[in-house]
Amino acid sequence: MKTPGPDHPISMANNPRRVRVQAAGHVIADTDHALTLREAELPPVQYFPREDVETGFLSESVKVTECPYKGRATHYTMMIDGELIENAAWSYEHPYPAVEAIQGRIAFYATKVEVYEVDEEMLRRHARPRETGTGPA
Repeated sequence: MKTPGPDHPISMANNPRRVRVQAAGHVIADTDHALTLREAELPPVQYFPREDVETGFLSESVKVTECPYKGRATHYTMMIDGELIENAAWSYEHPYPAVEAIQGRIAFYATKVEVYEVDEEMLRRHARPRETGTGPA
């Protein structure tokens, strides 16, 4: 186990924006409580609370990785609309103390699914107009 420091910084902060994950045209994660982890020179990663992820699309894969700074990661394969996306996500069930805030949260590979922040304008553009009247004429 290594501790983050000046040679390998790791920081975490609550993301103030709404964050989603989309795969095969389906939103499979949507949260106002993402945790953004920044590690050294790597791109930022959004960690989602498990309760904000449609976990029915995920199944644990055989892939397990070890990070000297975060611990052992379990990986998940996604099956959606007949499409298999191998090792699309991961989770640290027992992370090292320096990053315990990511415990049980799920992160997604941005190279395999779309991970994006949502703004109010985007929500307005995609909102369906409310139906009026009592039914078909």
